[in-house]
Order: sequence, then structure tokens, then C-alpha cells
Amino acid sequence: MPNRLRYRVFYTARQKVVTSVITLAVTVGATLYVVDTVNDPEDRSCAPGVARPQGSTECVGVNGTGHDFGVPALREVATAIARENATLGSGDHVTVAILLPITSTDTGMSGKVLHELQGAYAQQYRANHESNDQKPRIRLVLANTGKGNAHWRTTVDQLKTMTGAPDQLRAVSGVATSSTEIRDAVTELTKSGVAVVGTTITADDIANGPGRNRYPGLARVSPTNGDEARALAAFGKVDAAKAILVQDTRTGDHYTDTLKSAFAASLKGKAPYEPQLFTSPADMTEEGTTANTFRQITHLICDTTAETVFFAGRHTQLRQFINALGARGCKSRAFTVLTGDEGSYLGGDKKLDRAALRAKVTVRYASLAHPDAWKPVPGRPVPTTGGSTAAYDTFVTTLARAARAPSGPIGPIALADGQSIVAYDAMATAVHAIRQATPTGSTLPELRDVGAQWPQVKGSLRVEGASGWICLDNYGNPYNKAVPIVELALDGSQRFVQMAWPEGHPPKDNCLPPGKG
Repeated sequence: MPNRLRYRVFYTARQKVVTSVITLAVTVGATLYVVDTVNDPEDRSCAPGVARPQGSTECVGVNGTGHDFGVPALREVATAIARENATLGSGDHVTVAILLPITSTDTGMSGKVLHELQGAYAQQYRANHESNDQKPRIRLVLANTGKGNAHWRTTVDQLKTMTGAPDQLRAVSGVATSSTEIRDAVTELTKSGVAVVGTTITADDIANGPGRNRYPGLARVSPTNGDEARALAAFGKVDAAKAILVQDTRTGDHYTDTLKSAFAASLKGKAPYEPQLFTSPADMTEEGTTANTFRQITHLICDTTAETVFFAGRHTQLRQFINALGARGCKSRAFTVLTGDEGSYLGGDKKLDRAALRAKVTVRYASLAHPDAWKPVPGRPVPTTGGSTAAYDTFVTTLARAARAPSGPIGPIALADGQSIVAYDAMATAVHAIRQATPTGSTLPELRDVGAQWPQVKGSLRVEGASGWICLDNYGNPYNKAVPIVELALDGSQRFVQMAWPEGHPPKDNCLPPGKG
């Protein structure tokens, strides 16, 4: 049996020495590691102006030197923008940023980002090469807010530091989703004096108006959800007694909130049925369990006498609803689904069941732009006001030139969703304001003077957009903007049907908004 006294005296003392040595070594090693980490912290940079925030693998920030933010599909257009930026001299240009969730993993949003960057680049090319050498010239940068715009504050804070030399940031475009994050981003930018031109934000409450100027310096080139709903109603001549509303109950998404309000207002006091409700996931690009809810809702719709369904929700849920409606029990009855511009995503959605469109389901949506909208065809003349074939043809020609070497390539071009067209027009509006605000003899405008131009963008000073005339009211909102009504064809393609107007008719040739008194 071991001598316990000897064990306590001898071995314990020896163990203490060994333990002390080991502890000292570990402590010294840890100290050296901490010192080394402090002196040489982890490199989280991705490219000039771009880094990975703590806890994130996304590359977030602002760059105009060709960085694609880890999205291979954007490599060619990012490189083309960098090539154009490199041609600019010092002191004779200003910067415009395109603010988008560039690293979004949602298929619809990824396509939207590519197309918007292509359209913005085409307008940069036109401004710098095909505008009679007007100044200032335009430098374009990509500003990534991350998936779901989760890192908007990091990027916006960076943009706010770029209003002086050498960047001379004078406008931000893009801002393409009607979300709370984008609302907050627009608030921060405009509060700092930066002019903002929204491409596809359509929420009625991310806008200025009589008695409310929350976003001084904000302009939009797309009609509001309210205007879209009015245009749809004017086009469709919907019998409210045979209509029903399907709407998302989730609040906080400004697109769905204002769309369902607009649809409800058009049916108020006339619809015989209460709305059918569903609740989308927190991330509305996720599938969630709403497909099951829609299967049940289509059963209930079969119990009604409805012929028209107004759908107030995002594109993932819209696709699920259409798939469910195609599998409904009452297939002998025909239904028309009317919705907002989120319908433009359906053309590229591989999960859309095309068979639903052959089961007496017609899907029509209020698009923001369409490549056939200003093309005359027999029996469908082009409106004489509100836009023109010439303006659209200029866009197509410019895009083709910008896409060819040595300016391009810029990646595969697709115009059916209208995103490139609207982004081109938003950039045109920004360039127009920048140059109008530049005093004679000066090379650049004062920061706040750019956003102050919006009340004068009308009449003969309107922007001849490829999507239609851009005539802004005193609050930066487009007046009676053309709304192409688009239908999903049986093969899933997006077919232009007819132009519609919020006022029920095209604007007068002077394009001056009437008084509100």
C-alpha cells in the first residue's frame, strides 16, 4: 500500500512545480497570442471599400473598381463599370452609388440585381459618351447592403463619408425594395443631404407628400402601389361583386401593407366576401408553410362566386398561390389573378407550375416597365403622350453599345422583367438632377442642390424615360406614370397586354401635375 504521507509531501510538491510551469507556459502563450491579434487583427477585407462584418461571411460596402462581391454573375458588369470609371479624369466627375442587396441568395432578387446594374451602367455610358460632353461626368459604384438588406447601416454610414473629395457622392439610386431596412436607409441618406432616386420602391409610405417631408431629396421613377392598383382597376374594369382579396397578414413590409390597402380601398363596400388571409415567413423569400394555407384558401375560393382575385403579397407566396389555384377542385371555372409589380419575378421562377396557367388561371400584374410597351403593333397603337418609341429605342441602342467590347461585356441581358429599363431611367433622373444643379462655370453641384431639383422635373424639363415620361410632382413622386399590364403566357413568358394609367388616361402633352386644391 502506498505511503500516503510520502505521496502528500513528495508527489504533491513535484506536481505543484510541474503545474506551475505548465500554467506559466500557457499564460505566456495566450498573452503572446492576444498581443499578436491586437497588433495584427484578422484581415476581413474583400476589396477596396468592402469588408466582411463581424459574424458575417458577406462582403459588404462600396466599390467601383470591379469587385463582384463574390457573385460570379456580376463579374462582367462590375468589370465594365470599373473600366468606365478608370477613364474619368480627376475633378470633373461626381459619384452615383447603386444601393442593392447584391449578395442576396434569392433567385428573383439575384436576377433583379444583375439587370439593375446593367441598366445603370448603360445610363452611365450614355451620360459620359453620348450627351454632348456635358459635365460633370459620372462615376458609378456598387453599394451592397447584404442579404435582406441586413447590413444597410454599415454601407449607408460609408456612403455618408463619401460626399467630399475624392468621391464627391451626389446621388444614390437602386434602393429597390419597399422594406423597413430600405426605409431606414433612405431616411439616413436624405437626412444627410444625399439625393436618392428609387428604382422599384413602390410603397406609398416611402414617399413624401403634402404635410410630410420625411425624406427630403427622395425621388422615385416607379408608380406607387396605390397608383398601380388604380391602373389595374381602370384596365380590368373589375366587377367588385365578383372579386375577392387574398392578403398577407404580416405587417412591416411596406410593399404588401400598402398594396393590400390599395386593393381593399378599390373593393370597399362592394366586395361580398371578407379577405382570405395568410401569414408569410419572417423572410418572405423562404417557402415556409404557406403552400398548405393556399391549398385551403383555393378550396374556399371555389365556394364563392368570385372571378377575380386581388393578391397582396410577395412573389414567393404569389407563386405558391398560383400553383395551388392551378390544382383547385373547381377547374371548370376561370379565375384572373391581379397583383402588383412583384409579379415580374414569376417569369424566371423555376418553381412556378406552368400547368396552372393552362387550367383557366390568368395572371396579370402591374409592371414597372416592359420591352414591348412602346412598340407599335397592328391594333395596338402607342399612346401619343406619356412616353415614346424613340426614348425606348435610345435605351436599347445605348445598352447594346455599352455591352459591346471595349465597353462590355456586361453579362446576359434580359429585359422582360423591366428591371434594366427602370434602373436606366432612375440613373437618367439622377444625372439630369446633377447636371441641372451644377452652376455655370462650376464642375460639380452642391450636395443638397441635387435633391432640390425634383419639383422642376416636369413639363419640358421632364425625363424622357425608356419606361415612360418621368414627370415628378412637388414631392418627388411620378405623376400619372405609364403602367404596363403584363400577363404570364402559357409558357411562363411575360406578355405585354396593354398600357394603363393611374388617372385612367395618358397625361396631357405638357405633363404638368394638376393642383391638389
